[in-house]
Amino acid sequence: MPGPLPIPFLSFAPQHDPLRSDVLAALARVYDSHWYVLGEEVAAFEREYAAFNQVPHAVGVANGLDALTLALRALGVGPGHEVLVPSNTYIATWLAVTHVGARPVPVEPDPATGNLDPARLAAALTPRTRALLPVHLYGQACRMPEIMALARRHGLPVVEDNAQAQGAAFGGQLTGSFGALNATSFYPGKNLGALGDAGALTTADAQLAEQVRVLRNYGAAQKYRNDVVGYNSRLDELQAAVLRVKLGHLPAWTAQRQQIAAWYGRHLAGIDGLRLPAVAPGATHVYHLYVVHTPHRDALQRHLAAGGIGTLIHYPVPPHRQRAYAGLGLGPGALPIAEALAATCLSLPLWPGLTEEQVAAVAAAIRGFLMPGG
Repeated sequence: MPGPLPIPFLSFAPQHDPLRSDVLAALARVYDSHWYVLGEEVAAFEREYAAFNQVPHAVGVANGLDALTLALRALGVGPGHEVLVPSNTYIATWLAVTHVGARPVPVEPDPATGNLDPARLAAALTPRTRALLPVHLYGQACRMPEIMALARRHGLPVVEDNAQAQGAAFGGQLTGSFGALNATSFYPGKNLGALGDAGALTTADAQLAEQVRVLRNYGAAQKYRNDVVGYNSRLDELQAAVLRVKLGHLPAWTAQRQQIAAWYGRHLAGIDGLRLPAVAPGATHVYHLYVVHTPHRDALQRHLAAGGIGTLIHYPVPPHRQRAYAGLGLGPGALPIAEALAATCLSLPLWPGLTEEQVAAVAAAIRGFLMPGG
């Protein structure tokens, strides 16, 4: 008798198949418009995405790293400045700081949630600190009221890295609406994913929004009139059209992600040596990733792979241990919380369309490995 079907780490089919005709119609609309750069699809998506985030302005850019970089440029961050960043994040958060000539200063997270600890953030401030860059890791909102209060006390701007948390909130306020400028990515695997690279910034500040619009378009507010040294980082019309189709489905997909996480919580409860995601009081989690921790991570991953269950590690090497940042001189043990999280984290399958039966199968495989005979 054949065994159970494999359970991939990620499957796009349950999301994309029902939207096929709508997405193809959107692509045809762009093709037939004969306007392919900074046209009506981008403008319409910017309006719609701003409304989704409950802010007045959104600016589409080429990708999430550019969104972070342009945010820092617009805020005047540059050489001689420091930006406080999480010690445990995807390296793009740090790269944006480096790209504007500033120095990323890593701050250790709350070990329970993986998000920035406001107390540690306060302790890391120096006279050279120019901005704070919290990351809503894995889809859970950071403790933004405390972070914003700290920023106000010290006159510092906040840039949210909202690439993994579109639709999350803290205290009822959406991520992407707290900071001066807030960056997101629409990489295909994100909760709101394009069919390639894409990104955006959100803000309540019209002047900052206009600065980013200039920076993304060669530094020009008017064609062939370049006021600043800018970039070519424009959201593509085709990607904007696809994102417009998908944006309307995001709340339902988020609800599915939260339901799947609840199933995991129920089926994984009580397994020795396995720590499940913790959600801070006041925060919501949209579960871009469902990340568990175990000291037996590598062996467990091999066991699950042998049973046809896909997993990934987000992220196996913290930024300070990457060769790209060897110059910071942060050797092994310099940031022990980030290193411990990187050594024990494992992301389980979670995507809209995953069934409780599949979740139960993943949980049974984990239980059987960590608690044999239990």
